[in-house]
Amino acid sequence: MIPLTAVIPSFLFKPNTTESMIKHKNVFGVDISKDYFDVVDSEGQHDQFTNNDAGFALFSTALPKRALVVMESTGYYHHRLAEFLVANKIKTSIMNPLPIKRFRQMKFSKIKNDRVDALMICEYAKQNKVPLYKAKNKITLQCRQLHRLSELYQKQSNGLKTKLKGEISMGSPSPSVIRSLKRQLVVLANEILTIEKELEVLINKRYPGQMKLLEGIPGLGPKTSSYLITATEGFMKFDTAGQLCSFSGTTPTVRESGTSVRGKSRITKMGNPRIRSLLFLCSFSACKYNAACRELFNRIVEKGKSKKLALLAVCNKLLRQAFAIVKNETPYSQSHHSKPAMPMMK
Repeated sequence: MIPLTAVIPSFLFKPNTTESMIKHKNVFGVDISKDYFDVVDSEGQHDQFTNNDAGFALFSTALPKRALVVMESTGYYHHRLAEFLVANKIKTSIMNPLPIKRFRQMKFSKIKNDRVDALMICEYAKQNKVPLYKAKNKITLQCRQLHRLSELYQKQSNGLKTKLKGEISMGSPSPSVIRSLKRQLVVLANEILTIEKELEVLINKRYPGQMKLLEGIPGLGPKTSSYLITATEGFMKFDTAGQLCSFSGTTPTVRESGTSVRGKSRITKMGNPRIRSLLFLCSFSACKYNAACRELFNRIVEKGKSKKLALLAVCNKLLRQAFAIVKNETPYSQSHHSKPAMPMMK
């Protein structure tokens, strides 16, 4: 069988030491939902437990020694079980759903239900090394929750601004509607500001000095710096800048085969979409004020490449700068000046 690491991007696995990657014989695959989670062991035996503390306790007592529990990342539902298992010193792995999906396709599985899903997870873990999950720090979890809430409020604010413009464009807007929309926009703006201040306090407490280092990079603002630190757990999740870029989904894909297939290179878009979005906005400012990014942008455009491609390369450059500066604990410095940037995209 072709190893999944040959067809799945590296950011879905953490190519680290053997302590973080494990291949185990006594595996339990878990498919989890809101109310229940289904379990299939290495022998194909199936069981079901409630997705609550009582179900967690019953499941953990049924596990043999040196068991490995593997589950897919499901947003909210898997978190409590994973934290419970790790707290009870049971080896646990949380997989990105994509490798499991590809594994199912390679098996030509035509049946999809909770039991089969748990079986596929178990079979995958028996044949491939999987990353061990480590319990998240409480401050890191709080920061992630605050970031998600801030993002939600920002989307709501953008929607209300669009609504306000639409009402005004009608020519005779209702004064009550306009006042209500403006009140809601003020409330959301205050909430977002409060969240950003709380995030700054928490991040400086958990990762002292990192915000200051990142904000020193021309082009990176406080919002992007804060999210980068939280998403990467203070850049401790990665050993190389390349792993960070893969995690963010800013690395290019190559589409070539034989002499006839020469597809356009595109970014993978398989990583963290929020990081990509924030970095792309930062790339415009970085092309003006960041010497290394400005040179990179000019060099790519002068070769006849599109400005969008050049901006994506700048995103990668910013990530690599951030990784190097935080890992080395060295402030950014403009080593030399570059020629003026070419006109940006309209």
